[in-house]
Amino acid sequence: MEVFQIAIDGPAGAGKSSVAKRIAGELGIPYIDTGAMYRCIALQCLEDKISTEDEGSIAKIVENAKIEFHVIDGQLCVFLHGKEVTQAIRTPEVTELVSVISALQVVRTHLVTLQQSIAKSTQRMIMDGRDIGTSVLPDAKVKIFLTANLQERARRRYQEMVDKGFMIHLNDVTHDLAVRDEIDQNRKISPLRPANDAIIIDSSNLCFEEVIVMILALCHHRFLHQDGR
Repeated sequence: MEVFQIAIDGPAGAGKSSVAKRIAGELGIPYIDTGAMYRCIALQCLEDKISTEDEGSIAKIVENAKIEFHVIDGQLCVFLHGKEVTQAIRTPEVTELVSVISALQVVRTHLVTLQQSIAKSTQRMIMDGRDIGTSVLPDAKVKIFLTANLQERARRRYQEMVDKGFMIHLNDVTHDLAVRDEIDQNRKISPLRPANDAIIIDSSNLCFEEVIVMILALCHHRFLHQDGR
């Protein structure tokens, strides 16, 4: 089986996970949610009451973390140390902490190595995050940088949180995303940026299905070209 890997990067709230899940389903390939990995570490830090300045304790958490993905009833579920945390890692508290946690060298180095190890053992897959095309899968056949303006991303994230039952204000969501953008774009290790050969898709004025059609068309084109057809 030939290697055919897809990398989707972009800022928070751009819809990477939803798009990646759908593309994976359409193509019948595994989906690896790297953002969930960082969220698992953030959740563990919250539960253990570990300060973000205590890098020694955080290093132990990330080194010992057992993170697994399982599809249950058609849904991708995340497990940390055998416990399902799919919803627990999506709370506002985890969301607020994860950008700080993911910027720490000890966390990023370990998880990028883990993600690269997964990629080596999985010939065909789709992986999303913020440094997939630049650091984790630099040789991916398809690289997408999915983005949208801040207001649209905030609206989507706000609606997502409300639908899950969280009491939250749109202004707070907008502020939090702006802060996370600043951290992600300016961190020293693997800052958020498009890979040089990535296709940039601004979905500000696109519906979900339009984005899916665009990416599937690109994947089919690259796949056929790779196979020499």
